[in-house]
Amino acid sequence: MSRSPGLKMRNVVSFLAFFLTLNALAEGKLNKIEEDNWQDLLTGEWMVEFFAPWCPACRGLQPTWEDFAGWSEDLDIGIGQVDVTTSPGLSGRFMVTALPTIFHVKDGVFRQYRGARDKDSFISFVEDKKWTGVEPISSWKSPDSLQMSLVSYFFKLSMVLRNVHTTLTEDYQMPYWVSYVAFAVATILLGGILGLILVCCIDCVYPPRRDDELHHHVQQATRADKKDSDAEEEDDVEELEGSQDEGEEDQDTQDENLSQDEGENSQDEGNSQDEASQNSQEEGSQDESENYRSENKSRRRRARKAD
Repeated sequence: MSRSPGLKMRNVVSFLAFFLTLNALAEGKLNKIEEDNWQDLLTGEWMVEFFAPWCPACRGLQPTWEDFAGWSEDLDIGIGQVDVTTSPGLSGRFMVTALPTIFHVKDGVFRQYRGARDKDSFISFVEDKKWTGVEPISSWKSPDSLQMSLVSYFFKLSMVLRNVHTTLTEDYQMPYWVSYVAFAVATILLGGILGLILVCCIDCVYPPRRDDELHHHVQQATRADKKDSDAEEEDDVEELEGSQDEGEEDQDTQDENLSQDEGENSQDEGNSQDEASQNSQEEGSQDESENYRSENKSRRRRARKAD
């Protein structure tokens, strides 16, 4: 069965690209960056590409990047490549989310290249120092920071889990659900172990209180509560005494008002009695004068009859 011309041409191009890559690596112009030598990027000036062999865009950029690597000595920079399939930790450390991704590094300061992807643009970016107009990556996302180191370990773990899943499903021909159940059980067990370790660490840093200390704190708390309750009772007693004193004062004022009213009433009664006695005396005197007058009249009449 004969192959199509397009397929033959594609194989030829792939072979030439592979040959040029080996040639550039042999000459030392294109540096392969891995987990063990990535810290070389922290010194000097670098242009680094993150790629994957299965990425079509990466394969298209490969010849251009190799030509650009031939200018490394003239530009006095290092030019490198990172294969994310063999170095997953570096893709996490640099937070690579798209391929290919290119970074410019100058004395440990990282900037992401977002310009055109041809040799002249790469050369102009370095030679004309256009990278000075690009904002550096923030310090908390810097690849040499502690948090990004933790992220790199998570990326490594994900690659390990992926390899385990591939081994179970392809090499051992297990169903996918068996792999999922195994990962679920492992996750639960790992969570329980980590929780136990965390509890032990907390107990070591903040040890639990002893029974005598707890009893002492309870006694102090009860004493404080008792003092508060006694103070509240004293306040209540004082309030009751104050209310009783106010009640007695009100009663005294009421008694005084009543006595004054009774005195006024008795005085009014005495005045009325005096007036009545005076009226009776006046009536008696009037009766006596009338009797005296009637007696005189009768005597006069008798004297006239005698005459």
